[in-house]
Amino acid sequence: MKNLPQWLNQLNREVIACTRCPRLVTYRERIAREKRRAYLNCDYWGKPVPGFGDPDARVIILGLAPGAHGSNRTGRPFTGDSSGNFMYPVLYETGFANQPNATHRGDGLELKDAYITAAARCAPPDNKPHPLELANCTSFLDRELDGLTRKKVIVALGRVGFDAYLNHLKRRGILKSKQLYIFRHGASYQMPNGPILLTSYHPSNQNTNTGKLTREMFVNIFQEAARLADR
Repeated sequence: MKNLPQWLNQLNREVIACTRCPRLVTYRERIAREKRRAYLNCDYWGKPVPGFGDPDARVIILGLAPGAHGSNRTGRPFTGDSSGNFMYPVLYETGFANQPNATHRGDGLELKDAYITAAARCAPPDNKPHPLELANCTSFLDRELDGLTRKKVIVALGRVGFDAYLNHLKRRGILKSKQLYIFRHGASYQMPNGPILLTSYHPSNQNTNTGKLTREMFVNIFQEAARLADR
């Protein structure tokens, strides 16, 4: 993996040290203590999860929040849970990852031309961060997106990620209204600041187990992201 630039290392240190949301601090630390039976021998991360990937990425993947026993355990986005087990093989097949498996931070996984971040950095109860908790994370997301200067495609996973990017553009004065942008799987929007916003259903258990999001649908999203990045 490429060495991270100084600004990103500093941002990640601030993310990891954040305690702005009392409910999320309590929850993430309780989960890390109590653990799931399958992971009793694991040392849980139990802190906010920083972004991960290629700092020169042209494709930014924007998700919802860490999973309680996934990223909150491993400390890396979409690592060690069913969503990651669904996503990383697709990223490998479409050329964005060097391997299909993501189990822990030292597993050798590297992203190529892709960077993964989230609207919320702490695992929320029931995967539902409160509006104020999302707002508390916006400064991190704004600095991250501002610093990833080669971005050409934003892949929003789910409505929360979709709204997070639109709200970022509103805070930056690039977008006046979100009214013209409707979330639906496979939608593609040319944004006023240059990048293309590409939308996908989130690879959650609820979506993948019911067939709302199939592997073929997800592969198509990242094939399209690769194509758009090369334009």
